[in-house]
Amino acid sequence: MLEPRTFLTIEGGEGAGKSTLIDGLTRILSAKGIRVMTTREPGGIPIAEQIRGVILDQGNTAMEARTEALLYAAARRQHLTEKIIPALADGMFVICDRFVDSSLAYQGHARGLGMDEIWSINRFAVEDVMPELTLWLDISPEAGLKRIYDAKNREINRLDMEGLSFHHLVREGYTKLHAQNPGRIVRINAETSPEALLNDSISIIAQRFKGLFANDVKL
Repeated sequence: MLEPRTFLTIEGGEGAGKSTLIDGLTRILSAKGIRVMTTREPGGIPIAEQIRGVILDQGNTAMEARTEALLYAAARRQHLTEKIIPALADGMFVICDRFVDSSLAYQGHARGLGMDEIWSINRFAVEDVMPELTLWLDISPEAGLKRIYDAKNREINRLDMEGLSFHHLVREGYTKLHAQNPGRIVRINAETSPEALLNDSISIIAQRFKGLFANDVKL
């Protein structure tokens, strides 16, 4: 039974297709006998889910930017120590929907708080635990938001309600992070079909983690 100690994060703007991709990756990895644990941020555990509710509540439009950043970091710390670290120690392949890069792009760059300042907060929260690989699903804000508003049964949260200029700044933040971390962050064009996105992601994972798959990976 193959049990890699792997921490993979999926990043991207609103409507990039992260949840659909994670479902597909979980199916393929599990079929290969790999024990997978999927989770999300903010959330993943009861305390962090409660904080998520506060952050994304449409009624909390008065939330100040630094308050938002600190809440994300607090949720991340509890989630990391309660769920991610134990899973990694147990040899699980951990896939997390968002992690530190989201805070850097959204609060650091788009909110104008500064990436260095947000990294300082989050360095205290995560210590030295960072993903081995991050897949950035890059999509234009226009296309991503259209997906969200066209989707059925998709709850619109406080961040979805931000203006288009905010979402362009988020994408700009991810672009900067990609340039700063070319060895960890891999950009994938998310303006494609879910099948193509899954194929691209599997190829990147297989190249990064040699021996993770046999040569007969089937989607």
